[in-house]
Amino acid sequence: MAERSTAAVDVADNSDEASLTAQADQSTADGVAKNRERDTDSDEVQESTRTDGPGKTSPPELHSGHKLARRYRLEECVTRLDGFSSWRAVDEKLRRAVGVHILPADHSRARSVLAAARSSALLGDPRFVQVLDAVEENDLVYVVHEWLPDATELTTLLASGPLEPYDAYQMVSQVSSAMAAAHREGLAHLRLNPNAVLRASTGQWRIRGLAVNAALRGVASDTPQRTDTEAIGALLYAALTQRWPYESDAYGLSGLPKDIGLIAPDQVRAGVHRGLSELSMRALVNDGATASRHESPCTTPEELVKAIGEMPRIRPPEPAFTAPPEYQRTSYQQGTYGRQAPHPGATQPVPAPPPPLQSRTGKALKWAVSALLIAALGLGSWQLADALMDQGGKNEDPGQTQNNQDGDKNRNRPAPKPIAIKDAEEYVAKGDAQHPADVDKTYDGNTSTGWRTSSYLDGPKMVIKPGVGIVYDLGSEQEVSAANLSLRYGSDHTTIELYATDSLGSSTPLSSMKELGTVTTSSTSAKVTVEKPVKSRYILVWLTALPYSGDDPANFSNRGYKQAITEVKFTG
Repeated sequence: MAERSTAAVDVADNSDEASLTAQADQSTADGVAKNRERDTDSDEVQESTRTDGPGKTSPPELHSGHKLARRYRLEECVTRLDGFSSWRAVDEKLRRAVGVHILPADHSRARSVLAAARSSALLGDPRFVQVLDAVEENDLVYVVHEWLPDATELTTLLASGPLEPYDAYQMVSQVSSAMAAAHREGLAHLRLNPNAVLRASTGQWRIRGLAVNAALRGVASDTPQRTDTEAIGALLYAALTQRWPYESDAYGLSGLPKDIGLIAPDQVRAGVHRGLSELSMRALVNDGATASRHESPCTTPEELVKAIGEMPRIRPPEPAFTAPPEYQRTSYQQGTYGRQAPHPGATQPVPAPPPPLQSRTGKALKWAVSALLIAALGLGSWQLADALMDQGGKNEDPGQTQNNQDGDKNRNRPAPKPIAIKDAEEYVAKGDAQHPADVDKTYDGNTSTGWRTSSYLDGPKMVIKPGVGIVYDLGSEQEVSAANLSLRYGSDHTTIELYATDSLGSSTPLSSMKELGTVTTSSTSAKVTVEKPVKSRYILVWLTALPYSGDDPANFSNRGYKQAITEVKFTG
């Protein structure tokens, strides 16, 4: 509990560092933490937002050990700024670390902070750092949120260099999908920066401060979707280049050289992935314009998600092979166990080989072994001849001949062979896509990752959609005989159908496809067998009924009717 992780606390922007330092020097009983998070961007210049004047109320005088609601014990002050403070605390009821924002109830932004926190808590999306409590009590307003000790800020990750293309792709994909979901519920972030994006130890990306950070700082925007989209573009730009895409320095990153304007990431640094470079420029819009000449700008997170889905997928890097250490034989294996180790440089005598068996006992032993070998060979030959004669007699029986012919046919039938998957794309028959950026995880050979559906209130048979699924590209026409699936949830039942289609994507309607087979299972594996093998290049795996399962934080999934495909293998 005592170990501090700055990755777990939302903090405000320190646009005026001198002011912050002066306020921080006004120490409380415990003092201000020395290693505060630094959020030094100048959003007022870079974003099309407006900021209310700071509240005139001084921060409440609190100290380590102070309890809120007889439950949250304050441990360490992380930020004290603009009339509010942020703390690392302990929830004594549930025995876990939490983060707390505190401001006076008469603060000019207290009402908006409470409203933002409660709206964010209702979203309940595990891709965001969750708001756990929002209370007005004893002339104080405080917001309690998750503390993530195992998460690392994007700011910290970029301190050692740009991200690898696969990591940058995963970051922009997951952040865009999360923000698209938030905007569908009417929530905006408006303070999306490298300090607000965290990577967990599992590799998943999470966003903190949804709506709350902006409310604490009094930030608003007339175009919230465009503001958040441009912020995602800046995050991707920084991840690719280790530079902030504006002239001013921020978040420990150097800004772009003055008077050259916004240039593409692949012009800033060699080796940048071209598709990701163009994607960042499409998101960094300015008055509807974009630095990319080939594609239209993305002005909403939803458009950004669609653009990511249209990109060629970026594969994870191949694991580096490390040669095993040279095998070291022990002294026991070398036959020197119990002997004194030789002195370095001393020449050791080579032991002479044992003499051959030249005595009468040795000769007798050799003759006995030879006789046994001859007897064994003779016995084996006799048994082989007897078996062949019996087989010839049985073949004269006409009724037995038919059975042997059937056995020959089974032996001549070729064994099922695996079919490699070249590409895949989510099939959307109605409504929104599920998680199109994760479809390649269903054939990466790793059952700990996969593609998941959304969580639905009705089930197990899908109601608001005819189904959800993925189209797989086998590279060329293949004769498919079966599909083996590994699933994440095994309760209730899952219904899976297999179709042959003529394109990769959602352009071909289900009514024009050829159904190959169907199966219903309650376990975490399923095999769809094709009665009559059919040749096709594109195969649709289609889910029409989903099991019910509870919250799954490891898979960023809420309770409901849902399923996740972790691995798909086709055989022909």
